[in-house]
Amino acid sequence: MKRVISFVLLFCISLPCVAQKENYAAALIDPILKENANAVIRLEQYNIDITSQKSMIVSQKRAVTVLNESGLEDIGAVVHYDPRNKVKKLSATVYDGLGKEIKSLKRKDFRDVSVADGVSVFNDNRVLYLDYTPVGYPFTMVFEAETETSNTAFIPSWTPLDGYYVSTEKSVINITYPKDIGFHYKEANFGQKAIHKSDAELAVSFSADHLKALKGEESSPGFNEIAPVVYFRTDKFNLEGVDGEAKTWEEYGKWYYNSLLAGTDELPLETQSKIKALVGSEQNPLEIAKIVYKYVQDRTRYVSIQVGIGGFKPMLAKDVDKLGYGDCKALSNYTRALLKAVNVNAYNVLIYGGRKVNIQSDFVSQQGNHMILCIPDGDHYVWLECTDQQGPFGYSGHFTDNRDALVIKPDGGQIVHTVVYPDTQNTQVSHGSYVISPDGNISASVSIVSKGIQYSDAAKTASLSATEKDDFYKEYFDNINNLKFSRLNLVDDKKSISFSQDIQFSADGYCSVNGNRMMFVANVFNCNHRTPKRYRNRENPFEINYGFCDEDEIVIKLPEGYEVEAVPDVLETKTKYGEYTARFVKNSDNTITYKRRLLINSSRYDSKDYEDYRLFREQVFKNDNAKIVVTKK
Repeated sequence: MKRVISFVLLFCISLPCVAQKENYAAALIDPILKENANAVIRLEQYNIDITSQKSMIVSQKRAVTVLNESGLEDIGAVVHYDPRNKVKKLSATVYDGLGKEIKSLKRKDFRDVSVADGVSVFNDNRVLYLDYTPVGYPFTMVFEAETETSNTAFIPSWTPLDGYYVSTEKSVINITYPKDIGFHYKEANFGQKAIHKSDAELAVSFSADHLKALKGEESSPGFNEIAPVVYFRTDKFNLEGVDGEAKTWEEYGKWYYNSLLAGTDELPLETQSKIKALVGSEQNPLEIAKIVYKYVQDRTRYVSIQVGIGGFKPMLAKDVDKLGYGDCKALSNYTRALLKAVNVNAYNVLIYGGRKVNIQSDFVSQQGNHMILCIPDGDHYVWLECTDQQGPFGYSGHFTDNRDALVIKPDGGQIVHTVVYPDTQNTQVSHGSYVISPDGNISASVSIVSKGIQYSDAAKTASLSATEKDDFYKEYFDNINNLKFSRLNLVDDKKSISFSQDIQFSADGYCSVNGNRMMFVANVFNCNHRTPKRYRNRENPFEINYGFCDEDEIVIKLPEGYEVEAVPDVLETKTKYGEYTARFVKNSDNTITYKRRLLINSSRYDSKDYEDYRLFREQVFKNDNAKIVVTKK
């Protein structure tokens, strides 16, 4: 009874404005909140009542004034549902710029569609959303919904700022919970924001008022890495009908293994015999793993499975073996089962795939959006991406590199950092030459070898058709017009994890010819085409996610009868953001050797450093586009 009283008191104290008629006239919005804003959230309110380990009711009211067409995507009139997440109430009301009601919408007016992603073979997630076309701007959409779910493993986080170019007048979240469930929360990125908190017995509330829109700026970190957010969790939870309890990552890993992984790795005897025969007399665990990994790549394909517990628990390994497909969990688990059959130990790993996001080591909760596999190798792990049918054994690439992940073992979970590719090892090394004809045409050849993170970007070209390759390289060398390729030889060396491109081409009119004088940009093969955007007052920090090191050595053969009039000055610059060196050597055989090295250092930098970084990149741009001048003797 005490918990119910707390909820009623908290609801009444926090929301006096909801009981009366709201005036959504756009003129009432503080002009400061309209600065840099495409939309203004007038009110975002969540009431979350966790009634037990397996029951949670979420009520939402969201009023958004859309100022222009770009703000349409910020309406947010959407609710997801599935067999364990029921929509109890749903409605919306539209007001014009003066605050006059112009349309009332019920559940039947919402579009009801499957959350299909193009690769899912099983998916029971659905979404109700409004596809609204306004008659003019500004207008206000007030959206109200109530859902009931047994999935208490996923408590909505509170983000009082909704995204770039969106301001907030008021945002509130109220949560009540039972005494024995072990409720916790984590605050992040509050900074100087005026966030109000009320932490009562069995209830907590956060609110914020008058938050100005953040500008979307080039190279900004992920929005949730700089905007205020509060995460919530409980020690006791329910995930798609499966009860769980975990106070530590060790406990969570043990629960995950026993509840979701145990018993899923059985394989047919025929398959076990087949994989043992393939391994033969090999004794080295990693060499055995390479054989198994190749077997999985050749026999399976990736599909998505998003049905109930299947969104979290892998398909049975024997079913993957029979069907030849699975999602990331299924393929990782299938590979683990095959390795187990040949006595190689491996573990499933929960991770965030894509943008670098760490599993939060200080907040035990349902995290991650992807699963990979790891194999112990001394004091470190070898990481396997089991959904990739082409990638080299043990190569992570930028989808899963350099982030904290959760390794799930039978005796518990462990937070481990995945492989880091140092900036100096993310290399692209080019050796080439080109010949200039007296009429300004060029004939060129270059060998480009990519390793580290740059390997994954380059290797994608191997699977392109001939026409696609031609289009790709014309865009790659978009500093050159009239390109004609005579050779595109690509070699993917998966053993050394390097990708080689042997390219020959010609281009008419590359050089600018004016009487006896000819000018041309020396850097034909690896020329920077842009500089970072200039900002008068940069607000956000900036991030270089992936550093790299490019080294180029090019020999330029001048046309017969011409001599060098001018070459660009030698440039050597070193900053905390990177290093750049470019020099030209005039040789006795009427050639010029051009040597260039560019190192970019990955890191997150303060906003005040941005202009220095931009100037550094501008130096690189100018020198990369510097011209050599030659004249007839």
